[in-house]
Amino acid sequence: MKIGILQADSVRPEFREEFGNYPGMIQMLLEASRDEEEDLTFTTYDVVQGEYPDELTACDGYVITGSASSVYDDEPWIHELRKFVVRLHKTRTKTVGICFGHQMIALALDGVAGAADQGWEVGIHESTVVAAKPFMSPALDKVSLLYSHRDQVSKLPSGAELLAGHDFCPVSMYVIDSHMFAFQGHPEFVKGYSEKLMNFRRQMLGEETYLAGIDSLQQALDSRTIGRWMLNFLAN
Repeated sequence: MKIGILQADSVRPEFREEFGNYPGMIQMLLEASRDEEEDLTFTTYDVVQGEYPDELTACDGYVITGSASSVYDDEPWIHELRKFVVRLHKTRTKTVGICFGHQMIALALDGVAGAADQGWEVGIHESTVVAAKPFMSPALDKVSLLYSHRDQVSKLPSGAELLAGHDFCPVSMYVIDSHMFAFQGHPEFVKGYSEKLMNFRRQMLGEETYLAGIDSLQQALDSRTIGRWMLNFLAN
């Protein structure tokens, strides 16, 4: 399976040597989640620089990364990505959206995404699964992932079905038919990277949010299972 990664941001240079860049994080997650017989190849498209596949069929499916930008920012590359998401939807091309990608799919397809009144959500948080699909195997009733966002989806796009949510982020995971799967959490992040981000943003987060986020890192994660869900979704 050939997976195209639509890179919407880069890891800060001072963190890159230790943790790599976002496409590499996603590749590591999916490689760690694959079955032995699964053959995966990856191509990265830096959409901030205007890079896109010549044909949608160049890859079997696409993953939209997170970003420090907001999907509602008035930037040419963001407008272009929004148009590309509409193309992916119209052609029913397999697409997975992570964080910014999750919000971009919603906004591009008549949903609503914007700054959350609650502010930042960081660290590990648990969502309750409210609907199960065949690709969500192995099954989970609760999903614990790392989060790092202050924007979120407040209205699902047309045809979307909510899969999971929690009090701070009611729309934390959804699916559109059999071709779009999106979630707010970051299964590709590791705890060390999350901690570095929180330390970097400590003043921006506020002490209460920062301390709660750091303390949450003691909890277990379901990242590998979500990586498996991503592969199941992209393959079927």
